[in-house]
Amino acid sequence: MASTGFSGRVVLVTGAGRGIGRAIAIALGARGATVALAARSAAELDRVRGQVEAAGGKARAFVTDLEDANAPGALIASAVDAFGGLDILVNNAGVAISRPIAETTTEDWDRIMAVNARAPFLLCREALPHLKRSGRGRIVNLSSVVGYKGYMNQGAYTASKHALAGFTKVLAQEVLPDGIRVHLVSPGGVDTDLAGRMRPELDRSGLTSPREVADVVLFLLDQEGNAVIDEVTIRRPGKSPWA
Repeated sequence: MASTGFSGRVVLVTGAGRGIGRAIAIALGARGATVALAARSAAELDRVRGQVEAAGGKARAFVTDLEDANAPGALIASAVDAFGGLDILVNNAGVAISRPIAETTTEDWDRIMAVNARAPFLLCREALPHLKRSGRGRIVNLSSVVGYKGYMNQGAYTASKHALAGFTKVLAQEVLPDGIRVHLVSPGGVDTDLAGRMRPELDRSGLTSPREVADVVLFLLDQEGNAVIDEVTIRRPGKSPWA
Protein backbone atom coordinates (compact mmCIF):
# COMPACT_ATOMS: atom_id res chain seq x y z
CA MET A 1 0.00 0.00 0.00
CA ALA A 2 1.38 3.40 -0.97
CA SER A 3 2.15 5.88 1.77
CA THR A 4 0.13 9.08 1.99
CA GLY A 5 3.13 11.39 2.09
CA PHE A 6 6.63 12.12 3.32
CA SER A 7 5.81 14.23 6.35
CA GLY A 8 8.42 13.71 9.05
CA ARG A 9 10.89 12.06 6.69
CA VAL A 10 14.31 13.56 6.03
CA VAL A 11 15.64 13.35 2.48
CA LEU A 12 19.08 14.29 1.16
CA VAL A 13 19.16 15.19 -2.54
CA THR A 14 22.49 15.84 -4.27
CA GLY A 15 22.69 17.92 -7.41
CA ALA A 16 19.63 19.73 -6.09
CA GLY A 17 20.39 23.13 -7.58
CA ARG A 18 18.89 22.48 -10.99
CA GLY A 19 17.41 19.93 -13.38
CA ILE A 20 16.33 16.54 -12.07
CA GLY A 21 17.57 17.16 -8.53
CA ARG A 22 15.62 20.39 -8.27
CA ALA A 23 12.45 18.68 -9.56
CA ILE A 24 12.83 15.81 -7.07
CA ALA A 25 13.40 18.19 -4.15
CA ILE A 26 10.35 20.32 -4.96
CA ALA A 27 8.15 17.26 -5.50
CA LEU A 28 9.23 15.84 -2.14
CA GLY A 29 8.60 19.19 -0.47
CA ALA A 30 5.08 19.20 -1.89
CA ARG A 31 4.56 15.87 -0.14
CA GLY A 32 5.71 17.28 3.20
CA ALA A 33 9.32 16.10 3.29
CA THR A 34 12.21 17.82 5.02
CA VAL A 35 14.87 18.15 2.33
CA ALA A 36 18.62 18.60 2.68
CA LEU A 37 19.70 20.23 -0.57
CA ALA A 38 23.27 19.70 -1.75
CA ALA A 39 25.04 21.28 -4.72
CA ARG A 40 28.00 23.52 -5.49
CA SER A 41 26.12 26.78 -6.11
CA ALA A 42 24.86 28.66 -3.05
CA ALA A 43 22.67 30.88 -5.24
CA GLU A 44 20.96 27.95 -6.93
CA LEU A 45 20.44 26.15 -3.63
CA ASP A 46 18.91 29.23 -2.05
CA ARG A 47 16.44 29.50 -4.92
CA VAL A 48 15.46 25.83 -4.68
CA ARG A 49 15.15 26.07 -0.89
CA GLY A 50 12.55 28.78 -1.38
CA GLN A 51 10.71 26.66 -3.94
CA VAL A 52 10.65 23.61 -1.65
CA GLU A 53 9.31 25.69 1.20
CA ALA A 54 6.72 27.31 -1.07
CA ALA A 55 5.58 23.82 -2.04
CA GLY A 56 4.97 22.98 1.62
CA GLY A 57 8.19 21.28 2.70
CA LYS A 58 11.13 22.23 4.88
CA ALA A 59 14.60 22.63 3.41
CA ARG A 60 18.16 23.56 4.21
CA ALA A 61 21.01 24.15 1.79
CA PHE A 62 24.43 22.51 2.04
CA VAL A 63 27.02 23.87 -0.38
CA THR A 64 29.10 20.84 -1.33
CA ASP A 65 31.67 19.87 -3.96
CA LEU A 66 31.47 16.10 -4.28
CA GLU A 67 34.73 15.95 -6.20
CA ASP A 68 36.38 16.33 -2.79
CA ALA A 69 36.76 12.85 -1.26
CA ASN A 70 35.99 14.26 2.21
CA ALA A 71 32.79 16.00 1.13
CA PRO A 72 30.35 13.03 1.16
CA GLY A 73 31.06 12.08 4.77
CA ALA A 74 30.88 15.70 5.89
CA LEU A 75 27.59 16.16 4.01
CA ILE A 76 25.93 13.16 5.66
CA ALA A 77 27.13 14.28 9.08
CA SER A 78 25.88 17.83 8.53
CA ALA A 79 22.45 16.72 7.31
CA VAL A 80 21.99 14.31 10.20
CA ASP A 81 23.15 16.93 12.69
CA ALA A 82 20.72 19.48 11.23
CA PHE A 83 17.65 17.24 11.11
CA GLY A 84 18.32 14.50 13.64
CA GLY A 85 18.42 11.61 11.19
CA LEU A 86 18.13 10.52 7.59
CA ASP A 87 15.42 8.45 5.90
CA ILE A 88 16.10 8.79 2.18
CA LEU A 89 19.22 9.43 0.09
CA VAL A 90 18.88 10.53 -3.53
CA ASN A 91 22.21 10.47 -5.39
CA ASN A 92 21.54 12.70 -8.37
CA ALA A 93 24.67 14.86 -8.74
CA GLY A 94 26.66 14.20 -11.89
CA VAL A 95 29.17 15.71 -14.29
CA ALA A 96 29.96 14.87 -17.91
CA ILE A 97 32.08 15.85 -20.87
CA SER A 98 31.69 15.24 -24.59
CA ARG A 99 35.14 14.20 -25.79
CA PRO A 100 36.68 11.27 -27.69
CA ILE A 101 38.52 8.79 -25.49
CA ALA A 102 41.79 9.64 -27.27
CA GLU A 103 41.39 13.25 -26.12
CA THR A 104 40.14 12.49 -22.59
CA THR A 105 42.72 13.49 -20.01
CA THR A 106 43.46 11.64 -16.82
CA GLU A 107 42.12 14.67 -14.96
CA ASP A 108 38.84 14.46 -16.93
CA TRP A 109 38.48 10.77 -16.11
CA ASP A 110 39.28 11.18 -12.42
CA ARG A 111 36.85 14.08 -11.97
CA ILE A 112 33.94 12.27 -13.62
CA MET A 113 34.56 9.06 -11.73
CA ALA A 114 34.94 10.99 -8.46
CA VAL A 115 31.57 12.73 -8.75
CA ASN A 116 29.53 10.09 -10.58
CA ALA A 117 30.79 6.87 -8.98
CA ARG A 118 32.97 7.51 -5.91
CA ALA A 119 30.72 10.12 -4.31
CA PRO A 120 27.56 7.94 -4.42
CA PHE A 121 29.55 5.05 -2.93
CA LEU A 122 30.83 7.23 -0.08
CA LEU A 123 27.44 8.84 0.51
CA CYS A 124 25.72 5.46 0.63
CA ARG A 125 28.35 3.97 2.94
CA GLU A 126 28.14 6.87 5.39
CA ALA A 127 24.34 7.01 5.22
CA LEU A 128 23.70 3.30 5.88
CA PRO A 129 23.76 3.40 9.71
CA HIS A 130 21.27 6.29 9.69
CA LEU A 131 19.03 4.66 7.09
CA LYS A 132 19.01 1.44 9.09
CA ARG A 133 17.94 3.31 12.22
CA SER A 134 15.18 4.98 10.21
CA GLY A 135 13.35 1.71 9.70
CA ARG A 136 12.20 2.99 6.30
CA GLY A 137 15.55 3.66 4.68
CA ARG A 138 15.59 4.26 0.94
CA ILE A 139 18.32 5.04 -1.59
CA VAL A 140 17.70 6.19 -5.16
CA ASN A 141 20.70 6.42 -7.48
CA LEU A 142 20.21 8.38 -10.70
CA SER A 143 22.08 6.66 -13.50
CA SER A 144 21.46 7.05 -17.24
CA VAL A 145 20.74 5.09 -20.37
CA VAL A 146 24.52 5.19 -20.84
CA GLY A 147 24.74 2.95 -17.79
CA TYR A 148 24.13 0.03 -20.14
CA LYS A 149 24.67 1.53 -23.61
CA GLY A 150 27.52 3.45 -25.18
CA TYR A 151 27.64 6.66 -27.17
CA MET A 152 30.59 8.12 -29.04
CA ASN A 153 32.48 10.89 -27.23
CA GLN A 154 31.04 9.86 -23.86
CA GLY A 155 33.57 7.25 -22.76
CA ALA A 156 34.35 8.62 -19.30
CA TYR A 157 30.71 9.45 -18.54
CA THR A 158 29.57 6.04 -19.75
CA ALA A 159 32.17 4.26 -17.61
CA SER A 160 31.07 6.17 -14.53
CA LYS A 161 27.41 5.30 -15.03
CA HIS A 162 28.20 1.63 -15.68
CA ALA A 163 30.10 1.67 -12.38
CA LEU A 164 27.15 3.28 -10.57
CA ALA A 165 24.71 0.72 -11.99
CA GLY A 166 26.83 -2.25 -10.90
CA PHE A 167 27.43 -0.80 -7.46
CA THR A 168 23.71 -0.15 -6.98
CA LYS A 169 22.72 -3.70 -7.91
CA VAL A 170 25.09 -5.16 -5.31
CA LEU A 171 24.15 -2.64 -2.61
CA ALA A 172 20.45 -3.42 -3.07
CA GLN A 173 21.09 -7.06 -2.21
CA GLU A 174 23.43 -6.38 0.70
CA VAL A 175 21.17 -3.99 2.62
CA LEU A 176 17.80 -5.60 1.96
CA PRO A 177 18.00 -7.58 5.24
CA ASP A 178 18.40 -4.25 7.05
CA GLY A 179 15.10 -3.00 5.64
CA ILE A 180 16.80 -0.57 3.27
CA ARG A 181 15.60 -0.53 -0.33
CA VAL A 182 17.85 0.67 -3.12
CA HIS A 183 16.65 1.77 -6.55
CA LEU A 184 18.41 2.67 -9.78
CA VAL A 185 16.69 5.10 -12.17
CA SER A 186 18.17 5.32 -15.66
CA PRO A 187 16.67 8.13 -17.76
CA GLY A 188 17.23 8.52 -21.46
CA GLY A 189 17.42 12.08 -22.75
CA VAL A 190 16.15 14.58 -20.17
CA ASP A 191 15.70 18.29 -20.85
CA THR A 192 18.49 19.58 -18.61
CA ASP A 193 21.48 21.87 -19.00
CA LEU A 194 23.76 18.81 -18.97
CA ALA A 195 21.90 17.26 -21.91
CA GLY A 196 22.14 20.53 -23.79
CA ARG A 197 25.91 20.64 -23.29
CA MET A 198 26.44 16.99 -24.17
CA ARG A 199 24.16 16.90 -27.22
CA PRO A 200 23.63 20.49 -28.43
CA GLU A 201 22.24 19.25 -31.75
CA LEU A 202 19.19 17.63 -30.13
CA ASP A 203 15.66 18.92 -30.45
CA ARG A 204 14.99 19.25 -26.73
CA SER A 205 11.23 19.27 -27.26
CA GLY A 206 11.40 15.48 -27.61
CA LEU A 207 13.20 14.94 -24.31
CA THR A 208 11.75 13.77 -21.00
CA SER A 209 11.14 16.55 -18.49
CA PRO A 210 12.85 16.60 -15.07
CA ARG A 211 9.40 16.48 -13.46
CA GLU A 212 8.65 13.19 -15.21
CA VAL A 213 11.79 11.68 -13.70
CA ALA A 214 10.83 13.09 -10.30
CA ASP A 215 7.42 11.43 -10.58
CA VAL A 216 9.10 8.04 -11.10
CA VAL A 217 11.39 8.60 -8.12
CA LEU A 218 8.45 9.48 -5.88
CA PHE A 219 6.56 6.43 -7.12
CA LEU A 220 9.45 4.20 -6.04
CA LEU A 221 9.78 5.92 -2.68
CA ASP A 222 6.04 5.57 -2.13
CA GLN A 223 6.06 1.77 -2.26
CA GLU A 224 5.75 0.14 1.15
CA GLY A 225 4.82 -3.40 0.13
CA ASN A 226 6.93 -6.22 -1.26
CA ALA A 227 6.17 -5.51 -4.93
CA VAL A 228 9.11 -3.16 -5.52
CA ILE A 229 10.66 -2.18 -8.83
CA ASP A 230 14.43 -2.25 -8.39
CA GLU A 231 15.50 -0.71 -11.68
CA VAL A 232 13.61 1.74 -13.87
CA THR A 233 14.56 2.95 -17.34
CA ILE A 234 12.83 6.09 -18.58
CA ARG A 235 12.62 6.53 -22.33
CA ARG A 236 10.18 7.75 -24.94
CA PRO A 237 10.30 5.16 -27.76
CA GLY A 238 9.83 6.71 -31.14
CA LYS A 239 9.99 10.24 -29.75
CA SER A 240 13.16 10.82 -27.82
CA PRO A 241 16.28 11.23 -30.00
CA TRP A 242 18.40 9.96 -27.08
CA ALA A 243 17.18 6.51 -26.17
